[in-house]
This record gives sequence, C-alpha cells and structure tokens, in this order.
Amino acid sequence: MTGAPANSGGAVPPGPARPSQLDPDIAARLRRTPDGLVAAVVRQHDSGEVLMVAWMDDEALHRTLTTGRATYWSRSRQEYWVKGATSGHHQFVRSVALDCDGDALLVSVDQVGPACHTGHRTCFFTELPVSHPEVTS
Repeated sequence: MTGAPANSGGAVPPGPARPSQLDPDIAARLRRTPDGLVAAVVRQHDSGEVLMVAWMDDEALHRTLTTGRATYWSRSRQEYWVKGATSGHHQFVRSVALDCDGDALLVSVDQVGPACHTGHRTCFFTELPVSHPEVTS
C-alpha cells in the first residue's frame, strides 16, 4: 500500500480548482471536494486544543508549507487569506499532517490571540446538550 487514496468505481478525484505550485507528490495524495478544497482542522501545537476548521486548496497548502503562516481559501470571498493578516491574530505553523484518506489536514499552530473571528480563543465555544443513554453490561 502506497498511502495514496483509493478511488471507488475508478472515478478520479477532482483536481485543483486554481493553479498551484504545490509539490505534485503531495497534490496527488489529496482528495478534494468538487470545488477543489480540503478541510483543515487547526489545533494549538502544544495543548492539542482544537481552534478552528477552515478550507485549503492546493495553493493555500503550498503557501502554508512554504511560508510557515497558515493560509486558507475563503469560500465566501473567493480569495486566499493569511490568518492574522488583518486581525493580528496570527497562526505560526509548526506542522501539517494529512489524514489517511487524504481528505483532511491537521494543522498544528502557535496561535497568537483568538482564533475565532468572534474574538473567542477557539471557534468551538458553543456546547450542545448530549443525552447519555444508559449503559448496560
């Protein structure tokens, strides 16, 4: 097994939607959404705290890997954004890992200031109620 994503039904996963300088070996391992994106789960490198989820295309990943600054694709604005460029709440990249299916990235960062655009440390600050069914032995 090479670690490359498996294709079901012989379908080729969508390629990059925009031109990129991403290493072709890395690009070949990505399984993108139809619009060319891969989910990026972002966590604080030392605590493991999940900070946010964003989207990367091939070029955003290339920029992240080569600059050490977290760069994402904004689906709403249809443009690249470097986390902290306008807010000052920078993400300095410590590592990037690709999951086993090639459809998600784990970006470990040193977060400066809040990660969430609402001003919260993490985007995951709204707890939802969970019912716990009785456990039977």
